[in-house]
Amino acid sequence: MPVVDLHDKPFDEGTIAKLELFEEYAKKWLPTFIMSPYKKVWIFDFFAGMGYDIAGTPGSPIRLLRQIKSHIGNIFQHNIRINICFNELNEIKYKELVESCNRYLDENTDVKRAINIQYRKCDFQELFPKCLSTIRKFPSLVYLDQNGIKFIADYYILELEKTKTTDFLYYISSSYFWRFGDTTSFKNVIDLDMVKVKQNPYKYIHVAILNHLKSKLPKNSELSLYPFTIKKPSGMYGVIFGAKHIRAVDKFLKTVWNLNELNGAANFDIDDDNSKLQLDLFEGKRLTKIESFNNLLRRKVLSGELKTNKEIYNFALTEGHICTHASDEVKRMKKEDLIDYLEKSPLINYEQVYKNKRIIQFKIKANL
Repeated sequence: MPVVDLHDKPFDEGTIAKLELFEEYAKKWLPTFIMSPYKKVWIFDFFAGMGYDIAGTPGSPIRLLRQIKSHIGNIFQHNIRINICFNELNEIKYKELVESCNRYLDENTDVKRAINIQYRKCDFQELFPKCLSTIRKFPSLVYLDQNGIKFIADYYILELEKTKTTDFLYYISSSYFWRFGDTTSFKNVIDLDMVKVKQNPYKYIHVAILNHLKSKLPKNSELSLYPFTIKKPSGMYGVIFGAKHIRAVDKFLKTVWNLNELNGAANFDIDDDNSKLQLDLFEGKRLTKIESFNNLLRRKVLSGELKTNKEIYNFALTEGHICTHASDEVKRMKKEDLIDYLEKSPLINYEQVYKNKRIIQFKIKANL
């Protein structure tokens, strides 16, 4: 299968959606470690590209630099060093990458003083193992931008699973698996059960890949994986996010739900939720993703399965929802006199549960 050159024409809407997700997560990731005791962090962009597309739209390297710029005061105040590895194998694109970054840094000398950039022109398969010791040692944000299939092997996910303070965003050409998943070259990379996969609509192929990767994790793994499907004119693509710390999961879910308030899982209406807003004469009211979550949460609270704000918060994240969805439903349950709690709010968020360690129990007033 030929590798697609993403830089011979302007970025399409799907590529921009990916870049916006990368940038928005970096925006939330940076302050976590800037304010931490760590004095050195790393960002790895293993498929960096040229810095800009041919129309001048910023790619991931420039977007990273400008997010560092937005936090520059705190970076200097906390005396933290941002180390960056930009890798681009193509000779022409590598030169453009270095020139683009240098132009930006010459115009933003404060950023230049706050960071250390290592430019690499390496094959990813050779570079990744060399970087693993650094990724394991320091808090790291890792961007993987798979083009084709050879870089989606379980090996990379499993190596990142062994790290402690690594968040990663893995961009995958998911649609190719729908077309070629039964071929030997694909099965040597990911052996998907394509008969089972194709029992679901094509738009869920990215979720199928995610579920396969989840099945390969160690049974006691603390790594959480979440999908974000991206629809492009050429097919379905997507990002897989991975992190071990619950705060990172919280930040990612807030990022994707901010990008799409309808489902927080795609750059389009993947579950046809807009059609569910109207009453179907034959099926009645079909539930949207948020409505289905609210119903499930309500049942678990009223059955006594979820008793505290911590249990509800963790459940929301596991289900791929942000804390406000859970909090709003719990408030409705109190208003309906189904439950009660002593605090003014249900305290369902990271700050109260994990930072302030304020754990409250909910009293059931009406059973299912």
